[in-house]
Amino acid sequence: MTTPKKAGIIQIIPVFIAFFTMAFVDLVGTATNYVKPEFNLSNSTANLFTTMVFFWFLILSIPTSMLMNKIGRRKTVIVAIWVTVAAMFVPLVAYMGASGDARFALMVVSFCLLGMGNALMQVSLNPLMALFATGDRLASMLTTGQFVKAIASLIAPYIAAWLAAAYNAWWGIYAIYLVIAVVGVVALQLDRIDEPPLKAEQTSFMDTVRLLKDPTILLCFLAIVAHVGIDVGVNAQAPRILMEHTATELSVATFATMVYFIGRMAGSFLGGIVLQRISSKAGLRLCALFLGTSAVLYVFFTLSSANPPVWAFWTATFLAGFGNVNVFGISLARALNNVPDKQNEISGLMIMGLVGGAIIPPFMGMAADAFGQIGGVVVMSVCVIYVVVLAARYSLIEE
Repeated sequence: MTTPKKAGIIQIIPVFIAFFTMAFVDLVGTATNYVKPEFNLSNSTANLFTTMVFFWFLILSIPTSMLMNKIGRRKTVIVAIWVTVAAMFVPLVAYMGASGDARFALMVVSFCLLGMGNALMQVSLNPLMALFATGDRLASMLTTGQFVKAIASLIAPYIAAWLAAAYNAWWGIYAIYLVIAVVGVVALQLDRIDEPPLKAEQTSFMDTVRLLKDPTILLCFLAIVAHVGIDVGVNAQAPRILMEHTATELSVATFATMVYFIGRMAGSFLGGIVLQRISSKAGLRLCALFLGTSAVLYVFFTLSSANPPVWAFWTATFLAGFGNVNVFGISLARALNNVPDKQNEISGLMIMGLVGGAIIPPFMGMAADAFGQIGGVVVMSVCVIYVVVLAARYSLIEE
């Protein structure tokens, strides 16, 4: 196996490009905000797009871990990126050669392919990074990967808004990301990374699920469910929260997603540095502090009937990204280090927790339709409370 000391910078660059490609799943939030008015969709219906994407984590995560045992981690990431390339290509066909129901159907296909590719990539890419770092340093390396991922997530809404204003073609972002994905898959194809020997004896689906009997694995799994619920919920819902309470237009409101990803990028950048110097317990408690403050500010903003304090909205959106991004790396690293000889299986199980992106946002949408955006904020706050409680009781997952 390649050790962190032996791994060269040339080897790890294609891995970080893959992390950039992994962020393409966040296009679902940007795309939803443009597709919703185009097809006159309700909040709950629009949020089903996230379900189409994240539902595949439930279906494909564990089978992907089994695939890794057969073909290796790098080759599984390569397959994932090719599926993502297809997901980037379909919208170009939808907007350049279709309209009406045909365009809508193609966008649904694109979201499904995006979910499939991302499920494959999330499961295989994190264990691939584990070949470059071990122990406590793994959380820092995974967070650095999240920083690279956050760059792609950050610039997507800006590029889409610029393309919409300049060329009335927000969907042109798919062409840009298509090129990047092809470059990434070629670089990884040429990369040479030493991996552990492939397992002769395959682990079954149920053997992997039984790992949830370990309290540490179960609690980290639920932390990832909460993390992605917050992530996708804010990504998709924040612009609508702003528009419902102010006179802000969509073209400006979509910058809420950009502010969220600025917070994510800042949090992951600092996390990559700070998590090498403090314990994971202290790191998770800092995450909980920022997330708790964000939830309080969102509630304050949405309950202000007259002249809502816009500063509270923007601060809450930034803190949500800043605090939430490191929850994933800390939880995943803790789970991977818990049973080192089953990292492929644990990765599949943990990434299955990303199905929270399919479960939480529809409930946020239904609550927003029923009670206004405060309903969606309350649903998101339940996820925040879980992270706060786990951080306070970190001894439950401590070695």
